[in-house]
Amino acid sequence: MSPLLAAVVYAGVIGVIFYLDRDEGARTSGALWVPIVWLLINGSRPVSAWFQTGTPATETVADGSPMDAAVYGAVIAAGVVVLCTRGRQVINFAKQNSFILLFVAYCLISTMWADDGFVALKRWIKSVGDVIMIVIVLTDADPLASIKRFLCRAAYVLIPASILLDKYYPQWGRTYNPWTWEPMYTGVTTFKNLLGMTVLVGALSTLWCFIRSWYELQGKRRWQHMAAEVIILAMSVYLLITADSMTSFSCLILAGTVMIVASQSWVVRHSWVLHLTVAGAIGVAIVALFFDSSGGMVKELGRNSTLTGRTAIWSEVIVLSRPFPWFGAGFESFWMGDRLLTMWKVVKGIEEAHDGYLEVYCNLGWVGVAMLGTLIVVGYRHVMQAWHRSITIGAVKIGFFVTALIYSLTEAGFRMMSPVWLGFLLAIIAIPPRRPKRKPAAVPVELASLEPEPYPSLVTTYKGEF
Repeated sequence: MSPLLAAVVYAGVIGVIFYLDRDEGARTSGALWVPIVWLLINGSRPVSAWFQTGTPATETVADGSPMDAAVYGAVIAAGVVVLCTRGRQVINFAKQNSFILLFVAYCLISTMWADDGFVALKRWIKSVGDVIMIVIVLTDADPLASIKRFLCRAAYVLIPASILLDKYYPQWGRTYNPWTWEPMYTGVTTFKNLLGMTVLVGALSTLWCFIRSWYELQGKRRWQHMAAEVIILAMSVYLLITADSMTSFSCLILAGTVMIVASQSWVVRHSWVLHLTVAGAIGVAIVALFFDSSGGMVKELGRNSTLTGRTAIWSEVIVLSRPFPWFGAGFESFWMGDRLLTMWKVVKGIEEAHDGYLEVYCNLGWVGVAMLGTLIVVGYRHVMQAWHRSITIGAVKIGFFVTALIYSLTEAGFRMMSPVWLGFLLAIIAIPPRRPKRKPAAVPVELASLEPEPYPSLVTTYKGEF
């Protein structure tokens, strides 16, 4: 099949998937496209990178691209405009999520001692965009529909497009591993680990939709939705295996299991079952990575006891972080200057610690790690509160929460503007319940027949969702 014909076929497949999985009764605002565009960009590659082939642009180059700066600035500005129209909800958000705002504020302060404060400040501004986008999603008129459309519209485009580029457009979908110079599948991203992250988030979102379709829909609609979701799930598994992204594949299995358990109605009456499942999933990952002396569990995934060289990276990163243990090198500033050159002598081309917790320590020190720990504890409480109000929304929140914690054991999952970080924010951010509208004055019986039926309030329609 020629590349052009393949592009037409895949575009048709994407169109069919959107048609089968459409929610005719759902109502979301047009503002939802702002966070969707944000996820599409951060789930693939910077806009400027689409205009070059071969070796992908590094993050440093992306930071200095006027095109990317303009695109990110425009999307963030649009997000700010949307939030300005939702003033009361944003104020309530600030009251309910003070720890997140405190963490963001500390990140801003840390740019003051970064090696290059201007670059650190630009990266901080982009990271604020993550929070803005998630708040837009969760303050939409129909939170349940907005979460699905935010996640699935991006997944239904990026996952099939990755297969298309891998198979028919290798100049964009493939590259070479900078350490081994072996061919590497990247899809719509610039590196196989980034592809794994994008597919992981998309597959987990699709699995959530599949569970919803199974339990909440009936008849023809049920099978239409499930058919579209099975296609995306099959594509996701194919991509993860082809790209050899075992971290993402393992996270999908563990977090998916937690999500399935959280979707069972009987579990609500026995909350300890969900707590135990969450602890078990995280415990299995920790034991396999750090306490299995024989390395048997890791070897089953095709990895060695050094976790593909990660242990050497961690040792060197800890040594380079010793001069600033309490406050770190500054927000997103560890991988700069002499430290970056030193790390490249260990592993060529590396720009992350391959551990989310260690990445936070490098940039923000022990203070940042403590604040992240607080976010995790408070965030888990928010997740459980949402789950008790609504199993449907609680299931997707708990799935992304567990994903971030496990994924960050061997990858930089808490790095800003990544799909896993966006999923983590979606999980831990609490949106206060909407106040019910005041009841209208009583209408005389003789006039009641002339009055149109009032539109049900959001609290009534989506009772218990938030």
